[in-house]
Amino acid sequence: MASGAMAARRGRLLTSPLWLTEQDVVALLDLPAAITALEAALRAEAAGEAASMNKTLLQYGRANLHAVGGKLGRLVGTKTWAHTEGGTCPMLLLWDAGTGALVGVIEAFALGNLRTGGISGLASDWMATPAARCLALIGTGKQALSQAAAVLAVRPIERLQVFSPTAEARAAFAAAARAELGIEVVECGSTAETCRGAQIVTLVTRATRPILDAAMLEPGTHLNAVGAIAPDREEFAQDVFARAAAIAVDNLPAVQSLSREFITRFGAGPWPAVQPLSQLIAGGRRRADGADLTLFKAMGMGLSDLALGAELLQRAAARGLGREIPQPKKARPRLRAGAPARS
Repeated sequence: MASGAMAARRGRLLTSPLWLTEQDVVALLDLPAAITALEAALRAEAAGEAASMNKTLLQYGRANLHAVGGKLGRLVGTKTWAHTEGGTCPMLLLWDAGTGALVGVIEAFALGNLRTGGISGLASDWMATPAARCLALIGTGKQALSQAAAVLAVRPIERLQVFSPTAEARAAFAAAARAELGIEVVECGSTAETCRGAQIVTLVTRATRPILDAAMLEPGTHLNAVGAIAPDREEFAQDVFARAAAIAVDNLPAVQSLSREFITRFGAGPWPAVQPLSQLIAGGRRRADGADLTLFKAMGMGLSDLALGAELLQRAAARGLGREIPQPKKARPRLRAGAPARS
């Protein structure tokens, strides 16, 4: 787009849908700003002004097809992706809630990292002790670095203890984390060793059987469990629930239908001990003095994607980034073989 056209678009409402690439997303939004946008969206949810649709999951073999979505203000949207052994390609689509017009298409690799890490950072801000200085991170995959950075965004973490089953993966992640975060990073040989002395523990693994139990957690620990997002996965043992003074989740229906850990504990419900993070925030309920464990479970919810998508579109319009694309127009279907196509 010519510089004059870009300048003319700055500060104006878009009349055409906007396509944002990965490069646009990372230029427009950082993790601290994502956490702020997520908190605003959760406050809107608690006030009845935003909602997530139920997460949809289709498992086929070792792959999953996911769809999440929601409504926030004048926007509705959905993100979908297939998580396969060969890779994935998440995309977020946004529409005007009143007219149904397409508003935005956003490539969502970086957005996914920002929203998944950001929601753990937000939960840690509300549920972890303000005195937290040591973070334990179990899992060193593609979401791990943003999970660590999100906690650093809300707590003055000085030491990061990391574990994954593969020594090479631990070493590579530790080097990347030192370079990116600028803090002490310690490689550990087991989950129990990693949790020792930590005030915040984050699980971000693909474990199918529990790898953490309550005895591994220090009194006063906050636990983020974000890796087990399908019924075939499980990260922590049932005895963690018995010590939890507060239990919050990103989206209760998703946890009730897809989290093996929670379904095993609470069954068909009701689940009075479990509250959405939005309600905890709206009620101003931070960590209680003397609490033993606090637990946050994230499955991934559409409102989180929508919150960041809305923020990105607003920033893109203000800064003249992204590419305007034509609004899709209806065409008449061909109902007879050989009939000419008509617009």
